[in-house]
Amino acid sequence: MATKHEQILQYIDKLPIGSKISVRQIAKDLDVSEGTAYRAIKEAETQGYVSTIERVGTVRIEKKQKENIERLTFAEVVNIVDGHVLGGREGLHKTLNKFVIGAMQLEAMMRYIDAGSLLLVGNRFQAHKIALQQGAAVLITGGFDTSEEIKQLADRLALPIISSSYDTFTVASMINRAIYDRLIKKEIVMVEDILKPLAETPVLLASDPVAKWHQYTELYHETRFPVVDEQMRLIGIVTSKDIIGHDQTALVEKVMTKNPITSSPRVSVASSAHTMVWEGIELLPVVDNGRKLVGVLSRNDVLKALQYTAKQPQMSETFPNLIMSHFREERQGEDLVYTGEVTPQMTNHLGTMASGIMTTVMAEVGCNLLRNHRRADMVPENITVYFLKPVQMESKIHVKPRLLDISRRFGKVEVSVYQGELLVGQAMVSAQIIDR
Repeated sequence: MATKHEQILQYIDKLPIGSKISVRQIAKDLDVSEGTAYRAIKEAETQGYVSTIERVGTVRIEKKQKENIERLTFAEVVNIVDGHVLGGREGLHKTLNKFVIGAMQLEAMMRYIDAGSLLLVGNRFQAHKIALQQGAAVLITGGFDTSEEIKQLADRLALPIISSSYDTFTVASMINRAIYDRLIKKEIVMVEDILKPLAETPVLLASDPVAKWHQYTELYHETRFPVVDEQMRLIGIVTSKDIIGHDQTALVEKVMTKNPITSSPRVSVASSAHTMVWEGIELLPVVDNGRKLVGVLSRNDVLKALQYTAKQPQMSETFPNLIMSHFREERQGEDLVYTGEVTPQMTNHLGTMASGIMTTVMAEVGCNLLRNHRRADMVPENITVYFLKPVQMESKIHVKPRLLDISRRFGKVEVSVYQGELLVGQAMVSAQIIDR
């Protein structure tokens, strides 16, 4: 039987897109406490089919698939631009396909507008009206209002008309940035994106005999299986090591490993990879908040996902890569040296290189050296900074890594940073190695 938390999630999932969600109303309808209702709504928001909009409330939205996660809903646009909704609240859950800047004659402007667009424009009432009639939402910049007739039209068509105090250029930049951040987020692969779902996962019950494990190994060519109870909640995992020395009539619950390490669906694959390497795990069960099994993650799934992520062009726009783009790699004899200049963006309020930037440079250089020795992915595990000295803006620095130790799963590097002949920073970087 489903728990109250699960019942509320199922109830929310069945609500029509665009429905308003109230903690008090759900508590009343399902006869649960407001605290239980609140926690379930927050869980639904985490899972992506509920959105909370300032001055509007919590709304049931369409859950985004991985392939279109870079698109924004109009509700999210309201939050991004600090706007307020003048009309068409019922359409806030809809997704915008593109935005159009209305900096042209009305006739020319309309050639670019179609259903699903968002028109960014000032106080041009006629443009507001025609855009709505063509199926586009409107974002009025400069903090301007619109007419009551247009607000009523927006309500009738369920197309949002939003007002923001920012100018058009700023609004366009904010939306562009949000879309690009989504694109990066799209390629930060989560466990839920690559796990083998429960429908495809063979499981054992605690009451099953060990003989069933032997049947499963022949049938599925696997040796590791999660163990669940009657409600599909994870209670253990059984592997070939657990089976050794036990009779085939023994019960699985007597030989299984209890309380196995698990993952949540909303954890990044990189984080799960670190756990699997550190703990020596080949199969990681994935459970929801109620310990209900939703699937499993294998070592091969993780490696394929990390290889795919590394090939995505937008991943070069993350902060570590942007920082390292200012450094060039040189070989001095048998040693690698990274040379770069401290740009204004790397400094703190005193005009010296920020400690976080210095630490990032040392961590990246250390991992790069390990990659040169082993064709593998690196997950930094520990950075011990011995000391840091102030480095002025526009100073040229040289970063020199030195390999201390490397094994099949672990590497250790000492990284020294020089400004001329002066040692200005030193750290030891330890990393887990994940073979490709």
